[in-house]
Amino acid sequence: MPDHDEAAAVRPLTLAWVGRHLGAGERIVGTEALHGGITAETRRLTIGTRDGGTRDLVLRTFVDVEHAEDWLNGEADALNLLTGTGVPAPGLVAVDPAAAHCEYSSLLMTHLAGRTVLDDEGLETRVPLLAHQLVAIHALRPAERPREYVTLATADTVVTPKSADVAAWAAAIDVIRGSVPPYEPPYEGRFLHRDFHPGNVLFDVPPAWPEGARITGVVDWVATSWGPADLDVAHCSTNLALLHGPAWGLRFAEAYEEAGGVPAAAASERLYWRVRDGLAFSEEVQLVSQPWREAGRTELTTQVVEQQLDAYVTALMDAPG
Repeated sequence: MPDHDEAAAVRPLTLAWVGRHLGAGERIVGTEALHGGITAETRRLTIGTRDGGTRDLVLRTFVDVEHAEDWLNGEADALNLLTGTGVPAPGLVAVDPAAAHCEYSSLLMTHLAGRTVLDDEGLETRVPLLAHQLVAIHALRPAERPREYVTLATADTVVTPKSADVAAWAAAIDVIRGSVPPYEPPYEGRFLHRDFHPGNVLFDVPPAWPEGARITGVVDWVATSWGPADLDVAHCSTNLALLHGPAWGLRFAEAYEEAGGVPAAAASERLYWRVRDGLAFSEEVQLVSQPWREAGRTELTTQVVEQQLDAYVTALMDAPG
């Protein structure tokens, strides 16, 4: 039976649009709101097939979100590019970036097995898997490069937490006041996910064998771009630090290199990107921590996450080399 929960309900025009992209004899028999994202409404659609079986699709809708058209065009391009690469990404079914048919900009894609895992248990296994997956993404060399990366946070937009180590934060802010490290020859850009973190990676974890975890999918490709590998490394590191503690943020950078990843050669450049990403989180701690609480990490209050962020920024500034 269809799920009539308000959060799961699909708007009429969007429902009709989805229907036009189903196979003969198929219909939507159930919907479920998927939580964890910040900017998009995400729903799993259960599709009844003509042989009496079912299959799942995923619908992403951006409601009154600036740049939604550009983002969905970018995600559609990325999903098409990723087909056949070995990177476990959804397949594109249809996209309506300008909301020509739907109430809001929408994208329909295949559903991937697995689930996000944000618990502390099993991190020793998952962190190397995340690192290897990111190396595989960075190894892609598309015939046509995606758009250039964008960074929005600046030294002037940082919000220093009330209980922060003021000296460490002042030093960190000074780091990102400097010039942006280059990455064109003799440096090399990489294909970037640009929002790679545990919340956008799906795992299959055997209940009785956490060490047997494997990655089944990487989702949310709206920000795909081209730039220095350290951008993705830094972003995942910050997320791990806020979810699991500063040591795991530092550990991910090591795991990335152990997996064959190639960050910037100069320690100052690696520090620049890691500090810049950490400081960027200072502007939206409440926003990024809410989905984690909804996913079951209820102890990650805004205050706790701010403390984790302070500890991580301080650790970056204290780390040798």
